[in-house]
Amino acid sequence: MFYFTKNSPAYILPLLFVIFWNYRVKWFKRLLIAFFSLSLLGIAAIAAAYFYVLPDLPDVNSLKTVQLQTPLRIYSRDGKLISQFGEKRRIPVEYEEVPAQLINAVLDTEDARFFEHNGIDPIGIIRAALILVTTGKKSQGASTITQQVARGFFLSNEKTYIRKVKEIFLALKIEKALSKKEILALYLNRSFLGNRAYGVGAAAQVYYGKELSQLTLPEMAMIAGLPQAPSAANPIRNQSRAIARRNWVLSRMLEKRNITQAEYQEAISSPSTAKYHGAEIDLYAPYVSEMARDYMIQKYGEEAAYTNGYNVYTTISSDLQLMAQESLRDNVFAYDQRHGFRGPVAELWTDTPLEHDEIIAILKRTSSMQGIMPAAVISVKDQQAQVIDDKGELITLEWKGLKWARKFISDKRQSLPPKQASDILTAGQQVWIRHNGKHWQLSQIPQVSSATVSLEPHDGAIKTLVGGFSFSQSQFNRVTQAKRQLGSNIKPFIYAAALEKDYTLATLINNAPINKPDTRQGTAWRPKNSPDIYGGPTRLRVGLAQSINVMSVRAMRHTGLDDTIKKLIQFGFDPNDLPRNESLALGSPSVTPLQVATAFNSFANGGYLVEPYFIDHVTDSYDNTIEQTIPAIACSKPAPSVEDDVVIEDPFAAMAEEFSQQTPEASVDTLDGEVEATSITAEQNICSNPQARFAKRVVSEQTAFLITEALKSVIWGGGDWSKGTGWNGTAWRASKLIKRHDIAGKTGTTNESRDTWFSGFNPTLTATFWVGFDDHGRQLGRSSWRANGEPDQISGAEAGAKTAGPGWNDYMNKALSGTPEASVIPPKGIVSARIDLATGKLTRKTDHTTEFEYFVEGTEPKEYVTETQQSGDIFIDNVAEDLFQ
Repeated sequence: MFYFTKNSPAYILPLLFVIFWNYRVKWFKRLLIAFFSLSLLGIAAIAAAYFYVLPDLPDVNSLKTVQLQTPLRIYSRDGKLISQFGEKRRIPVEYEEVPAQLINAVLDTEDARFFEHNGIDPIGIIRAALILVTTGKKSQGASTITQQVARGFFLSNEKTYIRKVKEIFLALKIEKALSKKEILALYLNRSFLGNRAYGVGAAAQVYYGKELSQLTLPEMAMIAGLPQAPSAANPIRNQSRAIARRNWVLSRMLEKRNITQAEYQEAISSPSTAKYHGAEIDLYAPYVSEMARDYMIQKYGEEAAYTNGYNVYTTISSDLQLMAQESLRDNVFAYDQRHGFRGPVAELWTDTPLEHDEIIAILKRTSSMQGIMPAAVISVKDQQAQVIDDKGELITLEWKGLKWARKFISDKRQSLPPKQASDILTAGQQVWIRHNGKHWQLSQIPQVSSATVSLEPHDGAIKTLVGGFSFSQSQFNRVTQAKRQLGSNIKPFIYAAALEKDYTLATLINNAPINKPDTRQGTAWRPKNSPDIYGGPTRLRVGLAQSINVMSVRAMRHTGLDDTIKKLIQFGFDPNDLPRNESLALGSPSVTPLQVATAFNSFANGGYLVEPYFIDHVTDSYDNTIEQTIPAIACSKPAPSVEDDVVIEDPFAAMAEEFSQQTPEASVDTLDGEVEATSITAEQNICSNPQARFAKRVVSEQTAFLITEALKSVIWGGGDWSKGTGWNGTAWRASKLIKRHDIAGKTGTTNESRDTWFSGFNPTLTATFWVGFDDHGRQLGRSSWRANGEPDQISGAEAGAKTAGPGWNDYMNKALSGTPEASVIPPKGIVSARIDLATGKLTRKTDHTTEFEYFVEGTEPKEYVTETQQSGDIFIDNVAEDLFQ
């Protein structure tokens, strides 16, 4: 038998085992106790952290009604984007509007387990913690998309532990308050993606000029890679790094099996097509957008206007606005060219030509304007010149684009026409060129100014507004801000006052020098005709059509200065602008083009003053209407004056459409010179609507009709040319371009041709054109006839008919093209009678010495002309039409 002793090895080994076992159990117990202690400590720490940050945690339910900062957008009435204002460009989109592959690209890159976790990703947190322990750097935040939403809406971007704790708790609360789709939609709409683009909708537009649904796979991957480094990986600023980031996103999509290998290979081999795209402006109308921007700031405040995503729908018609802009621009160019070429912009070289790249660099420093581009003259030969533009393209200017450029001497003088290109240009000169729609031509930046506005007659909606030749040249809105002397554009209102007293269109007014001067200004003021020719007693219709000055003064004397001023105020003119002297009759008041168009609108709509307006309605970022303009409309029945515009639900749009689709039904009976008419239109239905607002009547329907008929004579003249009794109105040029008889208008020219006007209308549109220099002291001058010019060229002294008139003619011709001509339907209370042209009295003759004239019933002549009173040629116009103002 073998015995163990305490010194024997056999005894020591079991003893050591027992000791080790007892020791291990004790340490295991200690580790177990430590684990539970640490767990309890961790739970306590988390609870402590939660209650510590709880007072600072915002209410995540606010995300349900969050207002993303969205720019202010201005639209035309037909939905064309005119402009947008705001620091952040954002196009909010719903989750369902985001392509599935773009969502995959974002999730595969940012948070692959987004639809699985509850707001925080433990695996990501452990990974970030290990990197922190091993490197000592917080290079990875392990933030889920929910955490990024929490940080973006409620926290800062600073990398602190307390911010991370808040972020985690907020993410957990957000996951309980919102659905996964709602959280992802917030992330996709709020993320900053570079170049002022916030959200994927804006990024698609900024980088590719597309809507989300139009993006390709490489483009989606490029956008998905931007949130983590919108500047460093920007495809415009750092294309190589952006492509590397895009390809990494594509590799993640391939790894997650959201794209095939073939799709991956094709996508990574695609070049970057990103480039900066400004706001997709559909209609460039800067003066209108500036008016709308100012309106929104005044009403809602600057911060709200720029960030709340308001959409302002103006009354502007995009088609008509383009026509008005083109007509104004072409008219300004025409004036500028007939006054001569003011010379080159600069001399780039004289003997030794500059290098090609150096020329381009110089030209690029000069901005284009209204289609006018900088160019350098390379060579000149015979009747052509070769130039190079700022893109390096060679352009040949043929003689038809050069021959206009006789030398400008002054506003009243030009040199003889050039005979060859060397009379105009030399190599080395920097000039302006433009394409006029037919060919390239030498050009220059006009110094003259112009403005135009057009209105809808029955409700005052501003259909077009152009405040100047170029907004980049001058932001001064001449339609609403420039007060200029009205000139003869005032005469229809002077005669309207006289008609409402007791005058008729057949009333004879003495066209003779005025010997009794007006001394109200402290000096003897004797008005004269232009030209200084007088024809004796003349019918009112002719006096207005030929803009005879002394007749207008005598008509105002008959009405009385006070009553005339009262009538002008009723037409919307500011009493502070109306001088209390007889110069009023010739247009001495200074008014804006918008005031003029508003006043003329009263004739077009049958006698009502309709206040102009340019805001149709305003919506919020969710497309809810928050403001709707209800215009005061012109009705064919008496209506009380009403208070200023209020914001209520608009019934007018549908009614206006109904009105435009109905045709007047009329019956006209003529018996022994009398005309009776009735008109049944949808306009009457509008007036009977209980929600309609009514405009105030300023002249009777009969007076509006008579003035309109007289203003048609401004364009069409009168008499019988074949019989020697024909005569022109001052706007005879309009009849050659606008071949329709439902247009009426009036020229206007001030002393020394500092302001020129043309205002006119038909039943559907009223328009005013003004041309002049911003410098009130500068005259529009005159131009001499060019031997190498067109047969229908304009020459002589500038005046309303020749300077502003062609712009109005061109615009109205385009605007009314394709619309039916309105028939003449006299209102109730209007009769017609055949009168003798010489005396305005009734006549039994039916030859060329007579014609039918309209009268308010009861004012028609009662006396017949006698043989001794008849004279068939007293009104023959032997004065050149260009001299009439």
